[in-house]
Amino acid sequence: MTRAGFVALAGRPNVGKSTFTNAVVGEKVAIVSDRPQTTRRAIRGVHQSGDCQIVLVDLPGAQRPRDELTARMARRVQQELDGADVALLMLSAEQGVGPGDRFIATGLAAATVPVTVAVNKVDRLSRAALMPVLEEASELVPQAEVFPISARRGSGVSALVEHLVSLMPEGPYMFAAGASSDQPRELLLAELIREAVIRRTFQELPHAVEVVLEDLEYPREGLVRVRALIWVESESQKGIVIGAHGRMIKAIGVAARRELQRAVGEQVHLELSVRVRRDWRADAGLLDRLGIT
Repeated sequence: MTRAGFVALAGRPNVGKSTFTNAVVGEKVAIVSDRPQTTRRAIRGVHQSGDCQIVLVDLPGAQRPRDELTARMARRVQQELDGADVALLMLSAEQGVGPGDRFIATGLAAATVPVTVAVNKVDRLSRAALMPVLEEASELVPQAEVFPISARRGSGVSALVEHLVSLMPEGPYMFAAGASSDQPRELLLAELIREAVIRRTFQELPHAVEVVLEDLEYPREGLVRVRALIWVESESQKGIVIGAHGRMIKAIGVAARRELQRAVGEQVHLELSVRVRRDWRADAGLLDRLGIT
């Protein structure tokens, strides 16, 4: 008999949920940055261990809604938690346990599914500094087991995955053998470009940026042509993305093309353009078309 289930990753922004998801899946299915609002959709990554399939749902970081975009992100978090078989609360050892963690833990404590706590980024603290954090973590959800891990280095991840496997219910696989995610290729490629924008403009540009794939062609074997549009909310943000004499958009293109080629396993010809779309984060119809529900 096979077993399969959904594990919802809950936590504040930037605690390492996407890094953990990528590490467990074994390939990059979720983009990573040190900025909030990086994960906007519920990204599902698939891990198969023997006769068990775990579907990790990388949720947007829990935060107070400020606009239509973040309100939708908050609703998505709750919907995925309601439909999960296991909830995994992820904390950052480096940041310690804060009010946001306690707020999320309060909701999870009343959940009808098993809850596990992972304290990530333990490699950034000494053992003496880590112990008080682990003690606080154990008090958040008293019935939950606590696992210290480093998703970036891989330490502790195997033990945590084995524990999650033990919690999966009997049932058929959710995805075909060998699947790594339910993301369409077009969305993954757009997200990889957005990651490149975020990483190179994080000091100046808030998360008022979105990337839409306009065209994806295969003109010949071994070559993929990608045409993408970068949306920002003001002319000044557009200037930041383009940069003086076009240097920033060139650097973004070089970095993004490298990630795209790694994802598709072929050479990539990438064309980028930048357009101002004011207040797009408050446009419900546009968010619907972007699949941010």
